[in-house]
Amino acid sequence: MTATIFWQLVLGFGAISLVSVGGGIAVLPEMHRLVVEVHGWMSDADFARRFALAQAAPGPNVLVVGLFGWHVGGVPGMLTATLAMTLPTSFMAFGFSRLRARLAGRFWLRVVERGLVPIAVGLIGASGLILAQGTATGWLPALVTAASAVFVWRTDFSPLWVLGAGAIVGLAFL
Repeated sequence: MTATIFWQLVLGFGAISLVSVGGGIAVLPEMHRLVVEVHGWMSDADFARRFALAQAAPGPNVLVVGLFGWHVGGVPGMLTATLAMTLPTSFMAFGFSRLRARLAGRFWLRVVERGLVPIAVGLIGASGLILAQGTATGWLPALVTAASAVFVWRTDFSPLWVLGAGAIVGLAFL
């Protein structure tokens, strides 16, 4: 991994981590912009595949950053991207938790916290759109994507049923 790629990973994912209200999944559109559009390190389909792989693994959603770093720079890239994404927010979360404990019960703090909820929901919705655009490249994938979204939204069944059905449809059309 070259020094240039190292710094691109540090600066890119470090900056993204500072606005990751709602978790790593909320800033997926910005990760897509960085990895696919700005640097051209992978295609839309590769991005979606790595995201799906990270979601299949147990653990936090931010694991996807390690896969992006691995793709770009092997093990050093994986470590660099993961640390760049997690260290700044870890320090901020620690500092904010201490500040919040001192300011507990203040009206303006409750207003700020409630104001962050729609921002997080909007960022997560944008993530879903980015993933749908990267994977729905024909009428069948678009139909499966739409049906999956409606199924998860309108039923009380586990989203794991969608994963199983998607695997069956994928095997049927290989």
